[in-house]
Amino acid sequence: MAAGNMTAVVFGGGGFIGRHLVRRLAKTGAVVRVPSRHPTWLAFLRTAGVVGQIVPELVGAYDDEELAATIQGADVVINLIGILAETRRNSFERIHAALPGRIAAAAASAGVRQLVQVSALGADAHSVSAYARSKAAGEEAVKVAFPQATIIRPSIVFGPEDQFFNRFAAMSQISPILPLIGGGHTRFQPVYVGDVADGIMKVLSSPEAAGKTYEFGGPLTYSFRELMELLLAEIGIKRLLAPVPWKLASFQARFAEFLPGPPLTRDQVELLKQDNVLSGSAPGLTDLGIQPAAPELILPTFLDRFHKGGRTGLQRTYP
Repeated sequence: MAAGNMTAVVFGGGGFIGRHLVRRLAKTGAVVRVPSRHPTWLAFLRTAGVVGQIVPELVGAYDDEELAATIQGADVVINLIGILAETRRNSFERIHAALPGRIAAAAASAGVRQLVQVSALGADAHSVSAYARSKAAGEEAVKVAFPQATIIRPSIVFGPEDQFFNRFAAMSQISPILPLIGGGHTRFQPVYVGDVADGIMKVLSSPEAAGKTYEFGGPLTYSFRELMELLLAEIGIKRLLAPVPWKLASFQARFAEFLPGPPLTRDQVELLKQDNVLSGSAPGLTDLGIQPAAPELILPTFLDRFHKGGRTGLQRTYP
């Protein structure tokens, strides 16, 4: 099916990865439907396409009836919905484990041609982290309901609206110290959001991707300390990098969990005890013909507002 004749439903289309993916889908001429409890908040997405091409849709309870109606007539469905911390309303079990399976079941019933479930690197049914276990449970539920679904496991994703570099850069503006949880030894393989979106687009145009699990990571691995050093060097300021032992981090997280949008949770501390790098046993971006960009190339395009002295005038390109 030609992309211009395609209808795509993107769950989580207004989020960090979603807005980049919606932009790419629109460029192909596809009609993009974006379900949301607050569709008016997604008006900014409409500018990525022509009139009527990008359609935010109201989905209130995400019950089976609503999911069936939302997915009806779609050619492809992509689920990007995820949370970093649990709330009273949204648990990992509900959002990461149950909802993907229900979306997959609705997609199968509707005769959807292709389903992409975006999970997370480190998804593991046996992990101490509830986040990692729920991601693995969601993958399994999707495979049961839609065996030909493609699973994508990205490492930590960075880019203009990320919650990693931007968060620590903002912290550096008000604090003389940046914490290194567990000493800052955990290793990551950060992947640029534009590369993740490009990877999803490649999967959508690759019949051979059906039923496969991909791991998306950048070209280099870094310790947490090295990422903080890279960040500080880019924004041109000096801060003390202070190691925080695991037990102390968990103790602090116990109280931070009561804050809205908690900066750290006990589950995240557990998650940080495991490296977040490619296993080498699954296909990745390079297998899809994409050479991932390193953070050193991308950070200057969106961190200039944090630069000492307020550096401005950089050419911003968000491919």
